[in-house]
Amino acid sequence: MMSFSDYWKQIFQKNDELHRLFVDYWYDYSNIFTWQFWTAVILFIGPLIILIFTVDRKRLFEVFLFGYTIHMLWTYADFYLETHNLLIHPYFLSPTLPFGINMTASLLPVSFLLLYQYCTNRGKNFYVYGLLLCFLFGIVFATVSDMLDLLMFHKWMNQLYLFIIDVFIIFPAYWFTLLIKYFQTKALKTKQD
Repeated sequence: MMSFSDYWKQIFQKNDELHRLFVDYWYDYSNIFTWQFWTAVILFIGPLIILIFTVDRKRLFEVFLFGYTIHMLWTYADFYLETHNLLIHPYFLSPTLPFGINMTASLLPVSFLLLYQYCTNRGKNFYVYGLLLCFLFGIVFATVSDMLDLLMFHKWMNQLYLFIIDVFIIFPAYWFTLLIKYFQTKALKTKQD
C-alpha cells in the first residue's frame, strides 16, 4: 500500500504527463492552422455576438440566470463525461481550457437562453420548444459533429443519452429560474407593503 504522499507524488507525475500529452496533441491536431480549431472558435464567439444583439435588456438578470445555470450544469456534465471517456471533444481552443468550453460556455447556454427568452416573451410552451431544441442538439447536431469527428462517443455513450442529458439540464434550470423569479416577486411585494 502506498503512503498518502506517495499517492500524491504519483498523481502529480501522471497529471503532468497527461497535460504534456494534451499540449503535444493540440499542437499537432487542434492548433490555429486547422479548420477544426476555427470551428471551435466560431462556436464559441458566434453565439456570444448574437447574444449581444438579441438579449432582452429589460430581463437581463432573469435570462442570464437561466443561461448561466445551463452553462454550469453542462460544464459539470461535460467534465464527468470527458473524465470518464464517454464524450470527447477531440478539437479544442486550448489545452489549458476545458475541451468543450465552446459548447458548454457559449453555444448551448446562449441557444437555450434565447429559447427561454423567446418562449416567455411570446407565451410559448417552453417544454415543447425545449424538447425540440434538445433533439436538435442531442441528436441532429451531435450526429453531424460525430460524422465530422468534432465529437466522439465512447463506451455506451450515444446521441440518445446526450438528448436525455440535455433534457435533464434544461428543465431543472428552467424550474430553478422560475423559483428565483418567484422569490424575487415575493420580495418585491413584501418591500412594497
